[in-house]
Amino acid sequence: MPAVVVVGAQWGDEGKGKATDQLSSQVDYVVKFNGGNNAGHTVVVGEEKYALHLLPSGILSPGCTPVIGNGVVVDLEVLFAELDGLSARGVDVSKLLVSSGAHLIPSYNRTLDKVTERFLGKRQIGTTGRGIGPTYADKMARVGIRVQDVFDEKILRQKVEGALVQKNQLLLKVYNRRAVDVDEVTAELLSYAERLRPMVADTSLVLNQALDEGRTVVFEAGQAAMLDVDHGTYPFVTSSSATAGGACTGSGVGPTRIDRVVGVVKAYTTRVGEGPFPTELHDDAGERLRSVGGEYGTTTGRPRRCGWYDAVVARFASRVNGLTDLVLTKLDVLTGLEKIPVCVAYEVDGRRVDEMPPNQTDFHHARPVYEELDGWSEDISGAREFSDLPDAAQRYVLALEEMSGARISSIGVGPDRAATIVRHSLLD
Repeated sequence: MPAVVVVGAQWGDEGKGKATDQLSSQVDYVVKFNGGNNAGHTVVVGEEKYALHLLPSGILSPGCTPVIGNGVVVDLEVLFAELDGLSARGVDVSKLLVSSGAHLIPSYNRTLDKVTERFLGKRQIGTTGRGIGPTYADKMARVGIRVQDVFDEKILRQKVEGALVQKNQLLLKVYNRRAVDVDEVTAELLSYAERLRPMVADTSLVLNQALDEGRTVVFEAGQAAMLDVDHGTYPFVTSSSATAGGACTGSGVGPTRIDRVVGVVKAYTTRVGEGPFPTELHDDAGERLRSVGGEYGTTTGRPRRCGWYDAVVARFASRVNGLTDLVLTKLDVLTGLEKIPVCVAYEVDGRRVDEMPPNQTDFHHARPVYEELDGWSEDISGAREFSDLPDAAQRYVLALEEMSGARISSIGVGPDRAATIVRHSLLD
């Protein structure tokens, strides 16, 4: 049975939650391997709509074990609030496993995230202000606090004290804020220890043993390829590895164990936050995509920037992730358009560029080169076979497949879990 990585192939919000949720009903483990509560997934099951922020989508499937891997940064207050919210709605959350090596988001990093962003002014990155970036910075600077530290008060206090030596100087002397008290932070983190303890495991060992036993594991990325800290539109990126390679480092499962890499793309493109976006629309067409597609952030509620499908971005994501399959979502949002432009290349300084420019300046100045495809007016929300789609919708899907570097194996035609056309199984 396979190990499957599911990643966003644009700038996030592509519908990874729905894609993972559909797989989770057929698999044994779903692993979140990067990010934190800065990335939200919306999953619709029947009449119920769930907004997940920190938890893996697999938590909604009774037979699946959800796992928070070592590559995730965890806000314990958010974790337990989300668990309590799901429990109140009848969802069994008792199977959740949390890596002992995952890093925790202390309150001072949420404070630093917000004041730093305000301090940057016009140079803001557009963060969610949830402490994600500062916590990953602490991890790399080796002053981070991990899940396992809350079970040893002496070590925890030492680590908090060490982290605050510099941070309090920044808060006091640069940002004109009050210093953070070591005892307050330590006490807050310790208050979660007993509730957290039963969930904590060596998740790398658990997952490798599961694969040895022939179990199926899905690795679920937060954010997306174009927000990856190494391969995205730096510096307007997230602070973690959101590409397929991050599944290995963020879970402790080696690359030779991965069987399939699935990229999720919308039938158009959206982005939240700052940074270049070649196909962005500032007209009625962009507003239509936002309105019909419900393009508002699951976590932040911010309106998403909207634009046409960008095949250059899709090809880039296919390359850096080694995609074997694509899941195309929200095809139904395009219903009613007479013509649908698709970006097939860029114009940079008067020359055509068919692949992602290697430097940020060129990408910032890139102008989309469009091809127009025929639209359709028929309602496709009830389609369950590819042949059920209007001819123009079929041609649109096949054109995107040819341009994007991987086969389109699944097509979303509505928000519900069942509103999907499966062309190829993702688990065979």
